[in-house]
Amino acid sequence: MNACAARARLSFRFPGGRSVPTPVSGIETMAWTRKIVLDNGVRVVMERMPSLKSVAMSVWENVGTRDEGPRQKGFAHFLEHMMFKGTRRRSAAQISHEIDSLGGEMNAFTTHETTTLYIKVLDQQIGQAIDLLADVFYHSRFDRKEIEREKQVVLEEIRMVRDDPEDFVQELHAKQVLRGHPLGRSILGDQATMKRIQRRDLLHYLDQHYRPEKTVIAVAGNFEVKKVEVLINAAFGKWAPVGSQGNGVQRQKPPHVRGGIMVHQKRLEQVHLCMGFKGLPVAHPARYAAYTLNALLGGGMSSRLFQEVREKRGLAYTICSQLSSFSDGGVLTIYAASGAKEATSVVDLVCREIKKLQKRGPVPQEVERTKNQLKGTVMLGLEGTYGRMNKLAKDELAQGRYVSLQELVSAIDRVSVQDIQEIGREILDFGAMSMTALGPVNPETFQENIFAQP
Repeated sequence: MNACAARARLSFRFPGGRSVPTPVSGIETMAWTRKIVLDNGVRVVMERMPSLKSVAMSVWENVGTRDEGPRQKGFAHFLEHMMFKGTRRRSAAQISHEIDSLGGEMNAFTTHETTTLYIKVLDQQIGQAIDLLADVFYHSRFDRKEIEREKQVVLEEIRMVRDDPEDFVQELHAKQVLRGHPLGRSILGDQATMKRIQRRDLLHYLDQHYRPEKTVIAVAGNFEVKKVEVLINAAFGKWAPVGSQGNGVQRQKPPHVRGGIMVHQKRLEQVHLCMGFKGLPVAHPARYAAYTLNALLGGGMSSRLFQEVREKRGLAYTICSQLSSFSDGGVLTIYAASGAKEATSVVDLVCREIKKLQKRGPVPQEVERTKNQLKGTVMLGLEGTYGRMNKLAKDELAQGRYVSLQELVSAIDRVSVQDIQEIGREILDFGAMSMTALGPVNPETFQENIFAQP
């Protein structure tokens, strides 16, 4: 069957049973998507992929580190840990044994804006997977002894980050570039907060922030749609939080990227550097131009920074760029690790390449190569159920709708040389640039005039 013959259908069902089918054409051959909204406001997005033998399912709560108060640092991440430490029906050991007996995988992760629990199993085990995931999400006991034990686990996780210079410099840089904003905090929290955390604090945070209208369930793989709808509605459709504490909770204002230089001295073999610029919100109209700019600048082995800094001059083993987007802001970060003597040369080369890109723009052949790289990365990342599941949820949270692969690829194809040059001039602003250095380097090594434009 060719792509033109395959027609996907996207259906929106609202409380009360109304269903509005909308045709969606694209390159998702033999796959189709569906969205339903349960009566309590929980959104369910599904993509059926009948050629597979597995299914992945996740529960996304639109709550993360940025929703924590000053005395709640790390609460979102700690709650994620505690959900696996026993429910009313299953002990922590039984949860582990059950997922292993299914031959599947179950885990969770926390970001600055979301908390996610997911499970992946064979298609015939979807019923057990839904029951297990709902039990962990709704009925965790938050036992006091388990809380005390898990405090030590998270404290070790914090220490582990500080022992890894690549992770630690990223943490230091986030605090610097977004200082004063919760998005700049470590997802893990801090040691002082972890040591004093109590069960009542966790339950208050849970009641305050976890709401059906903030919840998205994503399912991707081979499954019977009607069966899964019934099972999800039975497991998640009765959730009705007591009280209205969450209705008054408002997220803080959008983040503001701050410039400056911070040097953190530490006895290491290398200097680890982060250079930060403002980015774009996740749903910004110019996001595809920014993605292309980021990939062209430092997104792979053919990128300008990798070629100039590593391949031509051998000044660093690792150099790359990353675009981090939030609901209302973003940061573009360039990371490099080099010897102490080479650090200033690395920073100088990075600044030169950025200025060259802003002044002259990229060449057409370079843009086409980078766009093909982006499209390939997207397609390869969506070949499995896990990638599709994540995309479904992120689309819903960011834009409130499904973005087809055809739409995504077409948006990348439309990016022009001029688009990249314009977005580069807008976001790669040296006046707001920040830099963090970790390692055997003196504060005097980097001067403000290193960022001065010619």
